[in-house]
This record gives sequence, C-alpha cells and structure tokens, in this order.
Amino acid sequence: MAGGRGDGGGRGRRFGGDDGSDRRFGGRSGPLRGMPAGGRSGGGRGGGMKGGSRVVVQPHKHDGVFITKAKEDALCTRNMCPGESVYGEKRVSVQKEDRTKVEYRVWNPFRSKLAAAVLGGVDNIWIAPGTRVLYLGAASGTTVSHVSDIVGPEGLVYAVEFSHRSGRDLVNMAKKRTNVIPIIEDARHPARYRMLVGMVDVIFSDVAQPDQARILGLNASYFLKCGGHFVISIKANCIDCTQPAEAVFASEVEKLKAEQFKPSEQVTLEPFERDHACVVGGYRMPKKLGI
Repeated sequence: MAGGRGDGGGRGRRFGGDDGSDRRFGGRSGPLRGMPAGGRSGGGRGGGMKGGSRVVVQPHKHDGVFITKAKEDALCTRNMCPGESVYGEKRVSVQKEDRTKVEYRVWNPFRSKLAAAVLGGVDNIWIAPGTRVLYLGAASGTTVSHVSDIVGPEGLVYAVEFSHRSGRDLVNMAKKRTNVIPIIEDARHPARYRMLVGMVDVIFSDVAQPDQARILGLNASYFLKCGGHFVISIKANCIDCTQPAEAVFASEVEKLKAEQFKPSEQVTLEPFERDHACVVGGYRMPKKLGI
C-alpha cells in the first residue's frame, strides 16, 4: 500500500494530488543564533540543550515548528510560557538581533506521534499559528503543549481526555497556557461537551481504539468545519492484531472515506513508533468546478 520512503525513515503515501518532495529539515529564512538555556532550570523542570556554546534555530517547513542545529539537531516549538517546561523537556534560549530572547522547547518524536509524523516527512499537518484544534486523546498533555506553542496566543486547543489521572496533569498544564481548554470526557460522546467546543479548523486524533475512525467522524460532524482537516494516528495492533499493519492501515483509510473524510497522505511513524501510521486529509471538501 505504501509508496515512496519518507525522509524520516518511514514509508509514505499520498492519495492523489501533486507528490512534491519533502525535506526533513526545511528552513525558510535565515537562522537565529543564541545561547542554550542553563544546564539546570528552576525547580528541576528540564535542562537546556547541550553540545556547544551556540545554537542555530531555523524555521521548519511547517509554520510554528523549528529546528535547533547544534551538536545534535532537534525538533522544537517556541515556548508559550518561557522558563517553564511541561514534561522535563530540554529548552534553548536564543537572542535576536534586537537583543530580546526567545525560548524554544525540544519536541521529542519518541514521546509525540505528531512530532514523529513531522520527522517522517508528512507534507502538511494543517496545525499552524492561529488555528483552532480539537485534540482527541490528549493524555497528560505532552503533545498538546507543543500544539499550544504552534497555534500561539491567537489559536486555541480543545484537549479531550477520558482518564481522570492523566486529566489532572492536563489541567495543571493548561493553567499556564491560556489557549488550552482541557475537557475530561469520553471522546465517544461528543454531545457531552458540545457546549464547550466551538467549530475547529483541525482535529488531531490519538485515541487508540478499534472504532477510532467512527469516533473521529462523530466529532467531526459536531465540530469540524467543512473544508477543515484531520490528522489521525493509527495503531495497527489496537485495531486488529491478526492482520499485517499495512492491511489495517488500508482498511482504516476506507473507513475514513465512508465518514466523508478525504485522505491525502499517509506516513508510517517508524522508527519512533512501531506499526503506527499517520493519515492526513480533508473533511467534506468542496467539489472543484469542472470545465
């Protein structure tokens, strides 16, 4: 089922449209140079980056995502709450030409499926500054915090998590991030939180349930605008452990099409996640005018 090999080592596929080349680290403008954050941060909440006295930060091809180039390259997002880390991640502070400082947080692809998809060469995650995102399966808020960084103060993240234990961490994280609205509820029943969530531009789903395509479709019918987009992480073993991963991915793509989604690309998340794929596409896309 899969087509060409993605830049991050995973295999990728596109469902129609132009198959443009993807670059793992795509910079668009000149680099920022700065000093890494101190080796120890206040309260032991994650240290600064190591590997040299100066670090170069370049914009990634995805708006709101950056690459720090030091002894080791790393994916990162601009910290909405300078001086604070969320899950012990490393931070790096750079000084701009006007001598103001900007802090970035390292985004670990082994702890975030969205980061793994970015490094896997996904063409567009549709999450950018100013967008409104519904995040299903928010867990403790590790990836949610980076999505919060990406959308910035003009954007909004509705984070849905069923587990009350993980939800406590999610709520605590959201206390310092005004663009995150934590919702401790079952994503299978979006009617229960319909009064809390407005229309969104993107839905990111990481619920790891056998009926995850149906869950995504149900939430989209309530909250995703026509012409909006979705990003779904598919764990093959969670859906059918008796079938090869590629067969499961193909089956899920067909289920998504039945829910009025139009998948546009697919990348595997290896080597960061085994038997995982990320599928991206549109929802109730307007028909193109024929000649």
